[in-house]
Amino acid sequence: MSEPTPQPAGARHQEAHGGALGGRLNWLRAAVLGANDGVVSTAGLVVGVAGATGDRAALFTAGLAGLLAGSLSMAAGEYVSVSTQRDSEKAALAQERRELREEPEAELVELTEMLTARGLSEGVARDAARQLTARDPLRAHARVELGIDPDQLTNPWHAAWASFLAFTVGALLPLLAIVLPPADWRLGVTVLSVLAALVLTGWASARLGAAAPGRAVARNVGGGALAMGITYGVGSLLGAAGV
Repeated sequence: MSEPTPQPAGARHQEAHGGALGGRLNWLRAAVLGANDGVVSTAGLVVGVAGATGDRAALFTAGLAGLLAGSLSMAAGEYVSVSTQRDSEKAALAQERRELREEPEAELVELTEMLTARGLSEGVARDAARQLTARDPLRAHARVELGIDPDQLTNPWHAAWASFLAFTVGALLPLLAIVLPPADWRLGVTVLSVLAALVLTGWASARLGAAAPGRAVARNVGGGALAMGITYGVGSLLGAAGV
């Protein structure tokens, strides 16, 4: 039986840190996109209200309501989504645990076949499958067959709080921009602040995704500007009609 080539400590260290870095980048990307949603949705809301009225109290009330509704909606949606994913992962792990207990030999053959399909020779795949099974069979099957790390299941509460905070941070910018400046400056300050924030979030999301930032920034700014333009136009029409 051939002995597998030991993996250098540096390679194992790099692989572990690579996986952790990938997880952090996914969370950071989600935070940037959540903040972007907060900027666009709240900006569209307060600019639309500004088209109908210049009353500071009305603008603050609408913006705060939009901030709370949006952040709570994002948190609840993320909690439900991640909870469903976590339940599915737990069910898959429970089934795998049961199969390992009832049919260990069949599971060993299955793991060998999966490793072979990934490019290992049959002999090396058989040796690797036996060593992985001897060390931790559930972890081996979870990672190779299911693509799940049993020790790193996503926490729905963490996801919900992250979405809530990201949306809130993004929504605070247009809310403060529409209520703090003098009446004559409110709309201009809000539009410029929002467009600057959209440039930043578009650039950040593109860089985190290893994509060229130009198109991402253009799409982000264009979508935000269109949203503010439409809602301002609707608000102006409703304000002129006395609705």
